[in-house]
Amino acid sequence: MPSNLSELFQEELQDLYDAENQIVKALPKMAEAASDEELASAFQQHLEVTKKQVKRLEKVFQQLGIKPQGKTCEGMQGLLKEGEKMMKEIEKSPVLDAALIGAAQKVEHYEISGYGTVRTMAEILGQSEAAELLEETLDEEKETDENLTEIAESIMANGGGEDEEEEEEEEEEEEEEV
Repeated sequence: MPSNLSELFQEELQDLYDAENQIVKALPKMAEAASDEELASAFQQHLEVTKKQVKRLEKVFQQLGIKPQGKTCEGMQGLLKEGEKMMKEIEKSPVLDAALIGAAQKVEHYEISGYGTVRTMAEILGQSEAAELLEETLDEEKETDENLTEIAESIMANGGGEDEEEEEEEEEEEEEEV
């Protein structure tokens, strides 16, 4: 257990390091499960960004003079397990895309919280270079979250929430009324 802020900072970095490595393994599965090309592409692009974030964390560890290693991030394990369950239970469709976006945004919000915390700790501990690197990742996570929101709005605006049969039935009913 950490007994001071420096130890807590290191522990939180290790947690994020494991979380990012878990995400690197999950993103290809999410990209494959997506039916929307823009969403699949966004997951692939974020995979590349996440790999850079892992390298950035390794640079922070190097600055601190500690070995990059991750303690198991149980929070991320739980979030990713929820996403895997949805991929198994929902067929490839706009509904699954919406579920994947929701799962991905939960992951992003976890990361935003984590990176905001460690960035602040770095600042308090006088680790300005580490704080800058962590801020860069924090900004990327926020940008990814915003991008996912835009994709979700696009999918839903294009009728992603309704079955084609339901739409046809509604159109037929409207024609009968006229």
